Amino acid sequence: MNGEIAGVAADADKGQPVEFGSAPDGASDRTSTSGSGGATAYEYRIEDLAQQSGATVRTIRAYQDRGLLPRPERRGRANVYGAVHLTRLHQIADLLERGYTLASIKELLEAWDTGRGLGGVLGLAAEVAGPWSDEKADRITRSELAARFRNLTGSEAAAGDKGTQPEEARLDESALQEAIALGILERAPGKDDEFLVPSPQELSVAVELHAAGVPLSAISSHLRELRGQMEHIAARFLEFTTEHVFARYLGHSPPSDGEAAQAAALVRRLRPLAQHTVDAELARAMRKFANHHLHRHLGATDVPTASLDHRVPLPASTIHAVNQLVGSENAPRFIALAAEREVAARTLDACVPSTGQTEGIDQIP
Repeated sequence: MNGEIAGVAADADKGQPVEFGSAPDGASDRTSTSGSGGATAYEYRIEDLAQQSGATVRTIRAYQDRGLLPRPERRGRANVYGAVHLTRLHQIADLLERGYTLASIKELLEAWDTGRGLGGVLGLAAEVAGPWSDEKADRITRSELAARFRNLTGSEAAAGDKGTQPEEARLDESALQEAIALGILERAPGKDDEFLVPSPQELSVAVELHAAGVPLSAISSHLRELRGQMEHIAARFLEFTTEHVFARYLGHSPPSDGEAAQAAALVRRLRPLAQHTVDAELARAMRKFANHHLHRHLGATDVPTASLDHRVPLPASTIHAVNQLVGSENAPRFIALAAEREVAARTLDACVPSTGQTEGIDQIP
């Protein structure tokens, strides 16, 4: 377990340490009559607890209603919150950031309240959330990006017609925004002229395709289509491994520390398999189709086609709409069923005579 997770697990198992001495802004202090004998424990009004935790007053009350947060101590007409409430709010925020739902968080916290630690579960979550590639992110400036895409604006082509070269390559803002929307680039915090590159390999692919003459709009469209297909593959791989490998650990919630540790070890072992499978199958498919594709465009007539699947390219907008409607994991089956239904409907239409012989059909009981 890495340092970050160890720290979170320690917070979850022991409670985040509360500094005794001067009270934080908005917190009152009182002398504890137990434990460390004279130590000062912090107390908060709900507004002050919200400020210290980063949650809103409304969120804190909602957590109380859901049973995620202990009820405050009632003193006269005032509700008093303490360090346990601040610790719990930090735990909830951390688990939300890791992708847990409030219902799952409640189960985890109830398990902790009954004496079961969160260290194993958080370690499993960290393993799943870890990098699925050895590729390292990089940074690039606007000028470097413009230099790699020399004709983003078409200015270089225009200059070539006049026999001159542009003084400086400039970025097309619309193309830049598209790259950010696709996640190829991310804005560097606090730096307007610098970007993070999560996948330098993916950016290099775009550069090479553009240099080969592919328009940026076509690259973006192709990437969106490819991403939908890859998300379908990822979803199927997860369904497959969940059914055959991880069901035994996820059948009850939450798993014990030992079960979570075993599941995390399996994630480490299986993590490379998805990439290896995709690489191998892509190589097989390229061998299968590339030769046929070349001969077909060269006009050859002796290329066997019986074993080839028939693939119909669909507009990226269609793929996106279907993904939004049924999810990327169901999109291929949805499209196939829709096509089959259309073919069946047209077949039935063709069977119906177009003359007046159909007048009595509606009257059949």
